[in-house]
Amino acid sequence: MARALINAPAKAKRGDIIEIKTLISHNMETGFRPDNTGKAVPRDIITDFICKYNGQEIFRAELFPAIAANPFLTFYTVATESGTLSFEWTGDNGFTATESVDITVE
Repeated sequence: MARALINAPAKAKRGDIIEIKTLISHNMETGFRPDNTGKAVPRDIITDFICKYNGQEIFRAELFPAIAANPFLTFYTVATESGTLSFEWTGDNGFTATESVDITVE
């Protein structure tokens, strides 16, 4: 199970541009590196990331083998209303992780 860290403001003023940072713990094996017997270590990466603000998609990223282990993503959105920011990571071998944070817009 992956551990995800989210840094988003708990409160914002309506119309403010807010910064959202996410970090997820994942090895991100590319599938190109050989093990000690010379066979390629099977690929195991996060392939997609989606952030939704009150159910509406606001950010999406498609990740590839060149991405670093423990991917860190930063993006911005406009605070429009109080609600929930939900985050979903999906990847190889059935990997999924979800987190959410609440935001209060004044």
